[in-house]
Amino acid sequence: MNKDIFQGKIKEISGELRKKWGALTDDDIQRTKGNAEALSGLVQQKVGLSKEEASRQVNDLMSSWERKFEADKDEAADKLNAGIDKMKNKLSH
Repeated sequence: MNKDIFQGKIKEISGELRKKWGALTDDDIQRTKGNAEALSGLVQQKVGLSKEEASRQVNDLMSSWERKFEADKDEAADKLNAGIDKMKNKLSH
């Protein structure tokens, strides 16, 4: 996941991370600064997963967020374009 996306969505993401791995705190999550490797290490340490399993889970979760954020962005662009088309139609009549 793009580090800027992670930082921009940190509050939303923090809640989901705490739901998935209850041992994590907001401060823990903030300290990772969007770094997947740092988050994996934190999950490994706090939750007690193997390094490989923590990395797999973090990467899977970040990939799902990336898909979600991309879909949200596409939906917003579609709504904006529909609004622009509507305004053009009103102006042309």
